[in-house]
Amino acid sequence: MGGFSTETRQRIAQEFEMAFTARRQGNEGRARVCARRAAGVAAKEYLLQQGMGTPALNAWDALNLLVRQSLSQEMQHSVQILTMRVNEEFSLPVEADVIQEAQFLCEALEKLLVSKGNNEYGR
Repeated sequence: MGGFSTETRQRIAQEFEMAFTARRQGNEGRARVCARRAAGVAAKEYLLQQGMGTPALNAWDALNLLVRQSLSQEMQHSVQILTMRVNEEFSLPVEADVIQEAQFLCEALEKLLVSKGNNEYGR
């Protein structure tokens, strides 16, 4: 079977819910933080299941570890957007929807796990 644990899926969904709420309230910075955290949760679980992470790994470090992985060009693009620093105006230096990039990355990482059939947690 493979894929993310139920707990991981729930944490990702909660972060995206907070991201969309922040965006609706006009707080794009908060929306970015929540989207990055969602992607970081997915990245951490992916890395753990691949034997490349530790339970103490935080979301930001997990995303940065993904940079060194052999991922598709589209996935690497999403990781680059998600790890990009904001400028002095607290905006990204490129036009991008961080929530959309995070959603794509979460789905793509889970699909990779499913395709590898690698789910040592048995969930």
